Amino acid sequence: MAIQSGSGRILVVEDEESISEPFAEALRRAGFEAVVTPTAAGALELAASEDPDLVMLDLALPDGDGRDVCRELRRRSDVPIMMLTARGTELDKIVGLELGADDYVVKPFSAAEVISRIRAVLRRSQPRQAEPPATLSAGELELDQAARSATLSGQRLDLSRKEFDLLAELMRNAGSVVSREDLMAKVWDSNWFGSTKTLDVHIGWLRRKLEDEPADPTFIETVRGVGFRFVAAEGEEP
Repeated sequence: MAIQSGSGRILVVEDEESISEPFAEALRRAGFEAVVTPTAAGALELAASEDPDLVMLDLALPDGDGRDVCRELRRRSDVPIMMLTARGTELDKIVGLELGADDYVVKPFSAAEVISRIRAVLRRSQPRQAEPPATLSAGELELDQAARSATLSGQRLDLSRKEFDLLAELMRNAGSVVSREDLMAKVWDSNWFGSTKTLDVHIGWLRRKLEDEPADPTFIETVRGVGFRFVAAEGEEP
């Protein structure tokens, strides 16, 4: 689940209403959804039914030990867990972290500080997006995205910024048709309301620089009424 700054569902497991209620309200003011339970049983039930983005877990609960809840939550999922306790010894923290907690908060605490730490834990827990390959290639054509340079048969191509972006977008989607609308949105502007004739003009310039014949394309194929397709080199995966 992708988390935006100041959003997400937080399960607060705390039996002291004097702590849970004002903290839940602080979470809501910060843009989070707060779900509160005072028991270990409630923690396990709500963790399953509410699919929280983070669990704020008190260790001293009326019906069980929060450390046992942490063990069970970690067995079930990789949901981020912040332990909440009145004990603040180094050993307590080590035990909590070794059980799988992501952070450790000692009472009394500042709601603003804890919310900041919640945001940090959520950011760290997000899966990293796969980095696109730095270099795209098809036969004798190579495009270095980081350096914003392209070569054909070892010769550097003199491409404008739009021509480079257009070629990169087509090569990233090699083998698939990219609609005219998507190309305009990605290369020009998502709010572009003018004619798409400029796209045809840039495709024409790009083809000339690639020495690509529209009737028998090596690289860029026109799909009438839809858009354009970068032809994957023979033997390459689209």
